[in-house]
Amino acid sequence: IAVTVAWLATRPIDDETTRAVSWDLMQPQPVTLGDVIGGFRRSFGTVQWPRIALPLTVLKLGVVAGDLSSWLGWRPPIRTTAIAELRRGVRGDPQPWIAATGLTPTPLADAIGGHGASIQDKWFARLFLVKALIITSLVLFWIASGSIALFVSFPATTAILTTRGWPEGFAIPFAAITSMMDISVGVLIAFRRTAVFGLIAGIVVSLGYMAGCALLTPDLWLEPLGALVKTGPAIVLMLVALLTMDNR
Repeated sequence: IAVTVAWLATRPIDDETTRAVSWDLMQPQPVTLGDVIGGFRRSFGTVQWPRIALPLTVLKLGVVAGDLSSWLGWRPPIRTTAIAELRRGVRGDPQPWIAATGLTPTPLADAIGGHGASIQDKWFARLFLVKALIITSLVLFWIASGSIALFVSFPATTAILTTRGWPEGFAIPFAAITSMMDISVGVLIAFRRTAVFGLIAGIVVSLGYMAGCALLTPDLWLEPLGALVKTGPAIVLMLVALLTMDNR
Protein backbone atom coordinates (compact mmCIF):
# COMPACT_ATOMS: atom_id res chain seq x y z
CA ILE A 1 0.00 0.00 0.00
CA ALA A 2 2.79 2.42 0.92
CA VAL A 3 4.63 1.78 -2.36
CA THR A 4 1.43 2.35 -4.32
CA VAL A 5 0.82 5.65 -2.54
CA ALA A 6 4.41 6.68 -3.25
CA TRP A 7 3.95 5.75 -6.92
CA LEU A 8 0.76 7.82 -7.16
CA ALA A 9 2.54 10.78 -5.55
CA THR A 10 4.99 10.87 -8.47
CA ARG A 11 2.26 11.02 -11.12
CA PRO A 12 1.25 14.35 -12.68
CA ILE A 13 -1.86 15.93 -11.20
CA ASP A 14 -3.61 15.98 -14.58
CA ASP A 15 -2.90 12.27 -15.28
CA GLU A 16 -6.37 10.92 -16.08
CA THR A 17 -5.23 7.29 -15.84
CA THR A 18 -4.76 7.62 -12.07
CA ARG A 19 -7.70 9.93 -11.33
CA ALA A 20 -10.41 8.36 -9.17
CA VAL A 21 -9.19 4.83 -9.85
CA SER A 22 -10.31 1.84 -7.83
CA TRP A 23 -7.79 -0.95 -7.40
CA ASP A 24 -7.71 -4.17 -5.42
CA LEU A 25 -4.33 -4.25 -3.68
CA MET A 26 -3.77 -7.94 -3.10
CA GLN A 27 -1.76 -10.86 -4.42
CA PRO A 28 -3.26 -12.85 -7.29
CA GLN A 29 -3.04 -16.18 -5.50
CA PRO A 30 -5.93 -16.92 -3.11
CA VAL A 31 -4.87 -17.38 0.51
CA THR A 32 -6.69 -19.25 3.25
CA LEU A 33 -6.47 -18.69 6.98
CA GLY A 34 -4.64 -22.00 7.18
CA ASP A 35 -1.99 -20.65 4.78
CA VAL A 36 -1.47 -17.62 7.04
CA ILE A 37 -1.16 -19.82 10.13
CA GLY A 38 1.25 -22.13 8.33
CA GLY A 39 3.41 -19.17 7.28
CA PHE A 40 3.68 -17.89 10.82
CA ARG A 41 4.46 -21.36 12.13
CA ARG A 42 7.34 -21.63 9.67
CA SER A 43 8.54 -18.17 10.67
CA PHE A 44 8.46 -19.16 14.34
CA GLY A 45 10.24 -22.42 13.66
CA THR A 46 7.31 -24.39 15.03
CA VAL A 47 7.05 -28.09 14.31
CA GLN A 48 4.53 -28.56 11.53
CA TRP A 49 2.06 -30.80 13.31
CA PRO A 50 -1.08 -31.88 11.44
CA ARG A 51 -3.69 -29.14 11.60
CA ILE A 52 -6.93 -30.11 13.36
CA ALA A 53 -10.14 -28.34 12.41
CA LEU A 54 -11.83 -26.67 15.38
CA PRO A 55 -15.28 -28.14 16.10
CA LEU A 56 -18.09 -25.71 15.36
CA THR A 57 -19.41 -25.92 18.93
CA VAL A 58 -16.04 -24.93 20.38
CA LEU A 59 -15.80 -22.08 17.87
CA LYS A 60 -19.23 -20.78 18.90
CA LEU A 61 -18.25 -20.90 22.57
CA GLY A 62 -15.11 -18.93 21.74
CA VAL A 63 -17.15 -16.34 19.85
CA VAL A 64 -19.55 -15.95 22.76
CA ALA A 65 -16.63 -15.55 25.18
CA GLY A 66 -15.04 -13.01 22.83
CA ASP A 67 -18.25 -10.99 22.58
CA LEU A 68 -18.68 -11.00 26.35
CA SER A 69 -15.11 -9.84 26.95
CA SER A 70 -15.50 -7.11 24.32
CA TRP A 71 -18.42 -5.70 26.31
CA LEU A 72 -15.98 -5.40 29.22
CA GLY A 73 -13.65 -3.31 27.07
CA TRP A 74 -11.20 -6.02 25.95
CA ARG A 75 -10.24 -6.63 22.31
CA PRO A 76 -10.22 -10.39 21.69
CA PRO A 77 -9.37 -11.56 18.15
CA ILE A 78 -12.34 -13.93 17.99
CA ARG A 79 -15.69 -12.17 17.93
CA THR A 80 -18.87 -12.40 15.89
CA THR A 81 -17.71 -9.73 13.44
CA ALA A 82 -14.29 -11.33 12.97
CA ILE A 83 -15.77 -14.74 12.21
CA ALA A 84 -18.29 -13.19 9.79
CA GLU A 85 -15.47 -11.42 7.92
CA LEU A 86 -13.41 -14.60 7.74
CA ARG A 87 -16.37 -16.48 6.31
CA ARG A 88 -17.05 -13.70 3.80
CA GLY A 89 -13.43 -13.80 2.67
CA VAL A 90 -11.42 -11.27 0.69
CA ARG A 91 -11.91 -11.34 -3.06
CA GLY A 92 -10.72 -9.04 -5.79
CA ASP A 93 -8.80 -8.64 -9.04
CA PRO A 94 -5.35 -7.08 -8.63
CA GLN A 95 -4.51 -7.23 -12.35
CA PRO A 96 -5.56 -3.60 -13.17
CA TRP A 97 -3.39 -2.35 -10.30
CA ILE A 98 -0.41 -4.49 -11.36
CA ALA A 99 -0.76 -3.45 -15.01
CA ALA A 100 -1.00 0.27 -14.19
CA THR A 101 1.80 0.50 -11.65
CA GLY A 102 4.10 -2.36 -12.63
CA LEU A 103 4.26 -3.35 -8.97
CA THR A 104 4.45 -7.00 -8.03
CA PRO A 105 2.89 -7.91 -4.68
CA THR A 106 5.07 -9.90 -2.32
CA PRO A 107 3.83 -13.48 -1.92
CA LEU A 108 2.58 -14.41 1.53
CA ALA A 109 5.37 -16.93 2.11
CA ASP A 110 8.03 -14.27 1.45
CA ALA A 111 6.23 -11.59 3.48
CA ILE A 112 5.94 -13.75 6.60
CA GLY A 113 9.04 -15.87 6.23
CA GLY A 114 11.37 -13.11 5.09
CA HIS A 115 12.57 -12.52 8.64
CA GLY A 116 12.79 -15.15 11.32
CA ALA A 117 10.83 -14.53 14.49
CA SER A 118 12.82 -12.98 17.33
CA ILE A 119 12.62 -14.18 20.92
CA GLN A 120 10.35 -11.20 21.64
CA ASP A 121 7.94 -12.38 18.94
CA LYS A 122 7.92 -15.88 20.38
CA TRP A 123 7.32 -14.63 23.93
CA PHE A 124 4.40 -12.50 22.74
CA ALA A 125 2.87 -15.40 20.82
CA ARG A 126 3.21 -17.79 23.75
CA LEU A 127 1.85 -15.32 26.31
CA PHE A 128 -1.03 -13.97 24.22
CA LEU A 129 -3.49 -16.77 24.97
CA VAL A 130 -2.08 -17.30 28.47
CA LYS A 131 -2.76 -13.64 29.20
CA ALA A 132 -6.49 -14.17 28.73
CA LEU A 133 -6.32 -17.19 31.03
CA ILE A 134 -4.43 -15.16 33.65
CA ILE A 135 -6.96 -12.32 33.62
CA THR A 136 -9.91 -14.72 33.77
CA SER A 137 -8.41 -16.75 36.61
CA LEU A 138 -7.61 -13.62 38.63
CA VAL A 139 -11.15 -12.27 38.19
CA LEU A 140 -12.65 -15.59 39.30
CA PHE A 141 -10.15 -15.92 42.14
CA TRP A 142 -10.93 -12.55 43.71
CA ILE A 143 -14.70 -12.64 43.19
CA ALA A 144 -15.01 -16.26 44.33
CA SER A 145 -12.81 -15.82 47.42
CA GLY A 146 -14.70 -12.71 48.49
CA SER A 147 -18.12 -14.22 47.78
CA ILE A 148 -17.36 -17.46 49.65
CA ALA A 149 -16.07 -15.54 52.67
CA LEU A 150 -19.07 -13.19 52.66
CA PHE A 151 -22.02 -15.40 51.70
CA VAL A 152 -21.06 -19.06 52.20
CA SER A 153 -18.76 -19.26 55.21
CA PHE A 154 -19.09 -15.90 56.89
CA PRO A 155 -19.28 -17.39 60.43
CA ALA A 156 -16.02 -19.24 59.81
CA THR A 157 -14.50 -16.04 58.44
CA THR A 158 -15.34 -14.06 61.58
CA ALA A 159 -14.30 -17.00 63.76
CA ILE A 160 -10.74 -16.61 62.48
CA LEU A 161 -10.68 -13.25 64.27
CA THR A 162 -12.92 -13.86 67.30
CA THR A 163 -11.02 -17.01 68.33
CA ARG A 164 -7.90 -14.90 68.50
CA GLY A 165 -9.33 -12.34 70.88
CA TRP A 166 -10.95 -9.86 68.48
CA PRO A 167 -14.25 -8.36 69.72
CA GLU A 168 -17.20 -9.64 67.74
CA GLY A 169 -18.43 -6.09 67.11
CA PHE A 170 -15.18 -5.37 65.30
CA ALA A 171 -14.55 -8.76 63.70
CA ILE A 172 -17.89 -8.94 61.85
CA PRO A 173 -17.66 -5.59 60.00
CA PHE A 174 -13.95 -6.13 59.36
CA ALA A 175 -14.62 -9.53 57.75
CA ALA A 176 -17.47 -8.08 55.69
CA ILE A 177 -15.37 -5.14 54.47
CA THR A 178 -12.40 -7.29 53.47
CA SER A 179 -14.70 -9.73 51.65
CA MET A 180 -16.36 -6.94 49.68
CA MET A 181 -12.92 -5.51 48.98
CA ASP A 182 -11.88 -8.82 47.41
CA ILE A 183 -15.00 -8.83 45.22
CA SER A 184 -14.31 -5.23 44.19
CA VAL A 185 -10.75 -6.12 43.12
CA GLY A 186 -12.10 -8.90 40.90
CA VAL A 187 -14.69 -6.61 39.31
CA LEU A 188 -12.05 -3.94 38.64
CA ILE A 189 -9.78 -6.47 36.93
CA ALA A 190 -12.67 -7.73 34.79
CA PHE A 191 -13.08 -4.36 33.04
CA ARG A 192 -10.26 -3.33 30.69
CA ARG A 193 -10.50 0.34 31.63
CA THR A 194 -9.96 -0.40 35.34
CA ALA A 195 -7.87 -3.57 35.06
CA VAL A 196 -4.55 -1.85 35.78
CA PHE A 197 -5.95 -0.21 38.90
CA GLY A 198 -7.53 -3.51 39.95
CA LEU A 199 -4.25 -5.41 39.57
CA ILE A 200 -2.34 -2.80 41.56
CA ALA A 201 -5.07 -2.86 44.21
CA GLY A 202 -4.91 -6.66 44.31
CA ILE A 203 -1.15 -6.59 44.88
CA VAL A 204 -1.50 -3.96 47.63
CA VAL A 205 -4.36 -5.86 49.30
CA SER A 206 -2.44 -9.14 49.16
CA LEU A 207 0.64 -7.57 50.69
CA GLY A 208 -1.60 -6.02 53.34
CA TYR A 209 -3.09 -9.43 54.16
CA MET A 210 0.37 -10.96 54.47
CA ALA A 211 1.69 -8.15 56.66
CA GLY A 212 -1.47 -7.97 58.78
CA CYS A 213 -1.51 -11.70 59.42
CA ALA A 214 2.18 -11.66 60.30
CA LEU A 215 1.45 -9.06 63.00
CA LEU A 216 -2.02 -10.05 64.24
CA THR A 217 -2.48 -13.75 63.44
CA PRO A 218 1.00 -15.21 62.75
CA ASP A 219 -0.25 -18.77 63.37
CA LEU A 220 -2.13 -18.62 60.04
CA TRP A 221 1.21 -18.88 58.27
CA LEU A 222 1.44 -22.45 59.63
CA GLU A 223 -1.99 -23.46 58.31
CA PRO A 224 -1.78 -26.93 56.68
CA LEU A 225 -3.32 -25.75 53.39
CA GLY A 226 -0.90 -22.82 53.23
CA ALA A 227 -3.43 -20.14 52.23
CA LEU A 228 -1.10 -17.28 53.07
CA VAL A 229 1.92 -18.98 51.50
CA LYS A 230 -0.01 -19.21 48.22
CA THR A 231 -0.60 -15.45 48.29
CA GLY A 232 2.97 -14.86 47.13
CA PRO A 233 2.55 -16.67 43.78
CA ALA A 234 -0.79 -14.88 43.33
CA ILE A 235 1.03 -11.55 43.65
CA VAL A 236 3.57 -12.66 41.03
CA LEU A 237 0.72 -13.69 38.71
CA MET A 238 -0.89 -10.26 39.09
CA LEU A 239 2.46 -8.64 38.36
CA VAL A 240 2.76 -10.70 35.16
CA ALA A 241 -0.74 -9.60 34.12
CA LEU A 242 0.17 -5.99 34.86
CA LEU A 243 3.35 -6.13 32.77
CA THR A 244 1.60 -7.74 29.78
CA MET A 245 -1.45 -5.48 29.81
CA ASP A 246 -0.57 -3.56 26.63
CA ASN A 247 -1.27 -5.22 23.27
CA ARG A 248 0.26 -2.47 21.10
